[in-house]
Amino acid sequence: MTGPSGDDSVDRVTTDDEAAAADETAAADETAMAGETATGSGAATAGEPSETVVADSPAVAVAAAVGLGVLGPVIAVVGGQGVFLVDRLVGGLPLFVSLVLTLIVGQYVAFGGLAVGYLAWRGFDRSGIRSYLGVRRPSLTDLGLVVGGWVVIVLTLLVVSTVVQLLGAETASNQSAELAVQNPTIIPLFIVAMFLVVGPSEEILYRGVVQGRLRESLPAAPAIAIASGIFAFIHVMALTGGISGRLTTVAILFFPSLVFGAVYEHTENLVVPALLHGLHNAVIFTLLYVTVTYSDELGEMAEGGAALVSLLPI
Repeated sequence: MTGPSGDDSVDRVTTDDEAAAADETAAADETAMAGETATGSGAATAGEPSETVVADSPAVAVAAAVGLGVLGPVIAVVGGQGVFLVDRLVGGLPLFVSLVLTLIVGQYVAFGGLAVGYLAWRGFDRSGIRSYLGVRRPSLTDLGLVVGGWVVIVLTLLVVSTVVQLLGAETASNQSAELAVQNPTIIPLFIVAMFLVVGPSEEILYRGVVQGRLRESLPAAPAIAIASGIFAFIHVMALTGGISGRLTTVAILFFPSLVFGAVYEHTENLVVPALLHGLHNAVIFTLLYVTVTYSDELGEMAEGGAALVSLLPI
């Protein structure tokens, strides 16, 4: 039979065991929490950069966006010179072949290649690039936004163009339009290229990467505005005419670019602004084809159709 002193001893042993168990549990919890913290802050998850993306200052984001936005056209110009050199070396390429090579180098490589290469340089893998850009099959709602966005662009351009005419400001001509007017047989190629080449290539760079880079540090409105400004400005190189005319046309192009950016921000799906961009350009080239082909029947309307192509955001 155990006396009072024996009961005290058993109680003390039991208490010590419980305390030790509690300490071990607390230590295990701390270890688990430390592991989760390390995983969340330093380890890369599938599809993300090898290091966690930390929002930097707006100035750095804007500088990166401007650099990428300007570098694309520079690569396109250099690539175009390469196509021109090949044309000279072989004694003249067929116009169709020359245009296809120019589209591949000046769009797929200069814009699409730069965008993908930049994201790969930042550490994104293939699935991470698709996730960052938001590349997925559009829904019926998305397709509705493409049509709705195009209507908004048309109405906006009608208003802006009317204001420009009332002010008596001159506009510049688009080099692609001039080439198409001189060679109407290539217009169908341009129409197809708007959907398959120009829309996707330019949107992956200027909406997917330039606007996306800005959104890492800026709210939606300024990011869209800055990306649209960069996109509109780089079209100076695609225009012909005086400086004032080029600047006026760049200012006009700023508005459809805003719609591209807003649609991308809303849907978070790069395919949507790419389709909208392609649709807008394709419609204008289709109007140009009609006005050039039936210029005798249309009369003065043909000149108006040709003038529309200066508003192409390509």
